[in-house]
Amino acid sequence: MKRNLLIASGMAGLMAFAATRLPAADEDALILQGTAGTTLAQEQQALKAARRQSDDARDRAARLAQQATAARDAAEQARRRAAAVAARIQQAEADIQAAQARIAIIARLQRAQAARLAAKQEPVVRLTAALQMIARRPLALALVQPGSVSDAVHLRAVLGQVLPVIEQRTAGLRAELARSRALRATAQQAADALDQAQQDRKAQQVELAALETQKRLAARDYRANAGLESERALALGERALDIVDLMDRLEQAGDLRERLARLSGPLPRPARPDQAGAAPAEADARPSGPPPYRLPVVGQLVTGMGEVNDSGVRARGLTLVTQASAQAIAPTAGRVAFAGPYRDYGQILIIDHGGGWTTLITGLHRLTTRVGDAVRQGDPVGVTGARRSNITVELRRNGRPVDIIPLVGLA
Repeated sequence: MKRNLLIASGMAGLMAFAATRLPAADEDALILQGTAGTTLAQEQQALKAARRQSDDARDRAARLAQQATAARDAAEQARRRAAAVAARIQQAEADIQAAQARIAIIARLQRAQAARLAAKQEPVVRLTAALQMIARRPLALALVQPGSVSDAVHLRAVLGQVLPVIEQRTAGLRAELARSRALRATAQQAADALDQAQQDRKAQQVELAALETQKRLAARDYRANAGLESERALALGERALDIVDLMDRLEQAGDLRERLARLSGPLPRPARPDQAGAAPAEADARPSGPPPYRLPVVGQLVTGMGEVNDSGVRARGLTLVTQASAQAIAPTAGRVAFAGPYRDYGQILIIDHGGGWTTLITGLHRLTTRVGDAVRQGDPVGVTGARRSNITVELRRNGRPVDIIPLVGLA
């Protein structure tokens, strides 16, 4: 009697395994969606943005390296080399950001894969238990006990129906295990890419530090007037009520400087003053459109223009989260109007681009340029702190904030 109960229980387990419905493709998608949700979409978007930034930095580095090779002047060659190294640092930072986003995505896929694997392993566990129950009957008893032949025939019929299902289900399980192994291999590749990008950035930072030292030594004899101009900028900072007032004062000083620079020199007395015509009207050299622009740092956009922060202040620019010790570059050509610490904004940089255009960069840890320096787009200007930093960049024209996103192609 006990033997028959064991056989009946084992065959019932086999039939239950055959009747079990495994998760379909749409159910797998629900598992993945429930695990990741919108966060997975955000990580995928961050991965695409990081790859785009990496490609852009790679192209800039190659272009600047070619310009450095073609430059005949030693100072110009060193300047272009420094800009090329800064672009390569930003490429490595974008690669680090992409690797981190890729690792996060793979971790989510692995969690979803573990859930699918657990769902497919449960019926196999029941199958194993059923086979163990059948195996408890000794082989010798199957030859001597009555009814064993009919039981064997019945069991063979059941196995004949169940075995194809077993093969199908175990094949699906093997496919899931292979997918899990592939995800582990991909995760290892992403970790290796992250390590390589970090090593590349460290090597480029050492090279850029050496180039900056050479540039400072070469330019030390040309800073006779830089100290006086820097003192004037610091005095304006002390008198300014806030950072907006500081930018207004610097813009006014820049406009005055432009007007003085455009004044013509003394004209010779004409031979016939009575026949001399009126002086031609001075053409306005200010550009009508915005200057070519790019973001000064590689990072993720966390606050857009016009958004209200936790303090209730409406943003006048963009805020980006960067890697630790991220490289900052000049977003476009101009002249440094202010460089130094300012209240609780950290090290700030204000660049006058001419024509009423100015850029403010706040949150830097160390500046590599000084007041009065002429910078070109892509020149290294500073470095962020040892931790992930929030860098704010504002672009203004004649005192009014301008949306940067359309200029850099983030729209």
